[in-house]
Amino acid sequence: MAMRFQKKGAGVYTLDVQGYVCPHPQLYTKKAIEKLKEGDVLELIFDNPSSAETISAMCDKIGMELIHTTLNGGKYIWQIRKIRA
Repeated sequence: MAMRFQKKGAGVYTLDVQGYVCPHPQLYTKKAIEKLKEGDVLELIFDNPSSAETISAMCDKIGMELIHTTLNGGKYIWQIRKIRA
């Protein structure tokens, strides 16, 4: 179980925090977001259901837009756009 943050393409990054429980997915997501520029997209992959609520609330609070959410067999895949720096 290792957190992975990597560049996927121009302005697109992936953060995989599967296997982590709260508050770690939220903390790692916040640190990843801090590295993004306005308009960049973070593809977040996690599997802890309680993290969905906390990450969603955090995104609203710090200026992120959930542009797509998917739940596939217990694995959440969210695309989040940074809308303000």
